[in-house]
Amino acid sequence: MQAILLEDVKGLGNAGTVVTVARGYMRNYLGPRRLAEAATPARIAEVQRTEEQRTASRVRKLAADREMVDLLGRTILTLKAKTGSDGRLFGSITAADVSEAIVAARGVRVDRRHITVDPPIRTTGTYVLRVDMGEAGIAEVKTIVSPLVDE
Repeated sequence: MQAILLEDVKGLGNAGTVVTVARGYMRNYLGPRRLAEAATPARIAEVQRTEEQRTASRVRKLAADREMVDLLGRTILTLKAKTGSDGRLFGSITAADVSEAIVAARGVRVDRRHITVDPPIRTTGTYVLRVDMGEAGIAEVKTIVSPLVDE
């Protein structure tokens, strides 16, 4: 008997997969627990359409993320911070600060959790920060930290 899995079943398959199972397994285990439903030609076609849409969406998102990696790779950020006379910052530049600077410079939002600031920026100078965009790759953003001049 063919069944369409509604949820991931360990040892059998992932949600949305069409699998062949014994009638008793379907009737006594998968069906009552709402883990699967009987596969009809219409439902199989619907599942295939849904999977094709999901794949197309994934491809579009990956292409957009790759464009973002390219854009961020060409970005040079300038951050101003209060400093002492020796060039050390009062505090440090955080991933949230870098995320806000990217929004100001390019108009795109990057989650601060994807930005790596290691070691912490505590002095003025030029730094290369890594922005992890998942499957699309890692962008290296050049960041210049300069002192904030009071007038």
